[in-house]
Amino acid sequence: MQYDPVKKTLGNIFNKAAWMRKLFYRLLDLLLLRAWYIKREIKNLYRSRRNDEIRMLDAGSGYGQYDFFVSSYLKKAQILGVDVKQEQIDDCNQFFTKIGRGDRVKFQYADLTEFSQPDTYDLVLSVDVMEHILEDEKVFQNLCQSLRKGGVLLISTPSDQGGSDVHDEHEHSFIDEHVRDGYNIDDIQQKLRNAGFSDIEAKYSYGTPGSIAWTLSMKWPIIMVNASKALLLLLIPYYIVVYPWAFILNWIDTITTHKTGTGLIVKAIK
Repeated sequence: MQYDPVKKTLGNIFNKAAWMRKLFYRLLDLLLLRAWYIKREIKNLYRSRRNDEIRMLDAGSGYGQYDFFVSSYLKKAQILGVDVKQEQIDDCNQFFTKIGRGDRVKFQYADLTEFSQPDTYDLVLSVDVMEHILEDEKVFQNLCQSLRKGGVLLISTPSDQGGSDVHDEHEHSFIDEHVRDGYNIDDIQQKLRNAGFSDIEAKYSYGTPGSIAWTLSMKWPIIMVNASKALLLLLIPYYIVVYPWAFILNWIDTITTHKTGTGLIVKAIK
């Protein structure tokens, strides 16, 4: 199942004006449970430091939704977003310049297996990126090198408990772009220790409530749109009926400790 073409289609629809782009970000924040977790972690880290001059690297910036959140929440943050898709890089640079944040939020091309800026950043985000990169240990090393002492790496990635909608060895990932179906929680912690991180906390997200919400609010709509773009017209009535239930399930997921889950939220300190 091709996930990126759907995201590109929706991105083009909402990229007509700055207010539509902001609406797109808001919709992503509401739909994607990982955004709930990542934003909560950032708020917990910097609630008392909102006026500090934090330097952040968004390692795999995509549409820039997390850069928009951080630049709104931390008014003095200096942010670099890197990605391998030049179209998205150019698009993000234009948008953030348009809304008056181009002086402190910038985007550039970078291959994370080669990118390293030693002792530069206080915070590095890696949101749904590592499952796309085969040479993950090299990337973890580069990100650790790029952090200052005491800096934090925040990761959201699928787990090996069905994180790519794979539930046994004979199934294939729902999202074709993944090079691995998900991380074992112990394996990713060991790889981060090997990369140079000393304090690592990993926990499951997308427990039963979040997984059901994801199926309702993401998987089924993506299947519909892949079947026919004409079905885009049905998404509005579909979400009117379905999303309130998905919202409640996502909320329950964030206030619950999960023994297992299809996602992982990892915080690693250099």
